[in-house]
Amino acid sequence: MKKTLLGLIVVLCVISCKNSNDYKAFLHNPALFSATVHELNTVVMGNNFPPMVASRNYAYAAIAAYEVIAAAYPQQYQSLGGQLNGLKQVHAPAITPEVDIELAALLAYIKVGEAVTFPEGSMQLYSDSIVQVAKDKGLSDKIEKASRFFADSIGREIIRWSKKDNYLETRGAEKYTVKDIPGRWVPTPPMYASAAEPHWMEIRPMVIDSAGIFEPAPPPVFNITDKSSKYYSEVLAIKNAIDSLTPDQKHMAEFWDDNPFKMNVTGHVMYGSKKFSPPGHWMSVVGIAAQKANADYATTVYATTKTAIALFDAFIECWYVKYKYNTVRPETVINKYIDINWRPYLQTPAFPEYTCGHSTISSSAAEALTSVFGENFAYTDSTELEFGIKSRSFKSFKHAADENNWARFYGGLHFHNSCVVSTNIGQKVGQLVVDRLKMKK
Repeated sequence: MKKTLLGLIVVLCVISCKNSNDYKAFLHNPALFSATVHELNTVVMGNNFPPMVASRNYAYAAIAAYEVIAAAYPQQYQSLGGQLNGLKQVHAPAITPEVDIELAALLAYIKVGEAVTFPEGSMQLYSDSIVQVAKDKGLSDKIEKASRFFADSIGREIIRWSKKDNYLETRGAEKYTVKDIPGRWVPTPPMYASAAEPHWMEIRPMVIDSAGIFEPAPPPVFNITDKSSKYYSEVLAIKNAIDSLTPDQKHMAEFWDDNPFKMNVTGHVMYGSKKFSPPGHWMSVVGIAAQKANADYATTVYATTKTAIALFDAFIECWYVKYKYNTVRPETVINKYIDINWRPYLQTPAFPEYTCGHSTISSSAAEALTSVFGENFAYTDSTELEFGIKSRSFKSFKHAADENNWARFYGGLHFHNSCVVSTNIGQKVGQLVVDRLKMKK
């Protein structure tokens, strides 16, 4: 069951403040930072943001928190100023003895996370609750004021930088034109929603030089009449798979569904249900990994930031390919040419099929997380428990990304060739992020 805001804070306080009146034990607990990432995740979910937009909130928020850490610990962490596209030197104010770095990082994360896409104040109750608990544990007004000033100074710089990434300009860009051409994407049931973010490839990336830097080979040529064609074999493979799913394959598909807004239809009644989006799922995995590794506060922020950047750039790369080829979804093809009553196991999202967004961003995130926690980091992912879906365990982050590859196929959303190609591209994006960014010294 999903934790309430106050309940989550109380749990954290019990964990970190037991038998102690020291506010630092509460504020410096890395679990508190992960809980704050979860809170942003929840706010993003509540606002119905599509996954690529969600990745933007996570990335800028994490970078703000990281810059606080880098300014405080220059011997261990290097600023991203001069490393990310368009981000020049980040001017941090002087760190006085009154500044609590962990509180400043938390406040910077909240300030930027809520200001990037939705109105400021969306996380105000959460922020106020955190500060109040800390005050009850001895946080002085002087320390709070100094920490908030430090957070706001860095937060303002990151927000200014974010406003130049072309996001606002793409809000009024030309809409996707639906064309009734064989093999081209068209809206799918039950919502028949318009194509999501057809101009996302125009967003300024953070590390990759430009969208399309790892452009894949074209998808198999649309050919539903020749039963010996590569395309027909892909169609038949996904239809046969969905028609005979095992319980574990169903669980796999459900676990990695991550549909931020599913339209449920029962007779004449329609209602929506929400879950974390794909990048939100991976932000949760960071917290799970950090807790298992017993990572300190700074390392938790570092891991969150590197992963968020890898997710952000992977979406831009993937969306370039999606809207270059505009390929039709399996559901549309099978309904039109093979079986009008066939349905995928999961609900088809509103954008073209090739390449797979979840496979791309998952393998990119896996590269970033592996660079922090290691190649054979086994863990149990409990992200979906609050949505009533049982946990799954993995031998490594790459193992999880590989499973996601199959999950999108078992969900009936992507041809398997698309998932394989997407995994390869995501790995390249993630590896480039890892190779280029000089963060931990």
